[in-house]
Amino acid sequence: MYQSEITQFLNQLKEQKPDLEEQQRKGRSLLWDKQPLDLDERERQQASRVKQTPYVYYQNF
Repeated sequence: MYQSEITQFLNQLKEQKPDLEEQQRKGRSLLWDKQPLDLDERERQQASRVKQTPYVYYQNF
């Protein structure tokens, strides 16, 4: 059965580092998995937000 060089490399890497996939999952969770949103807190944040004027560079007109 044919295996490309990349597939062979990945298989060797997984053999050398059996915990590689677990490390990848931990890294992904640090960057992408977020805590559930608290809707009351989000509503409070949006209500306290200062509205931006349509022409931010020309506020004196």
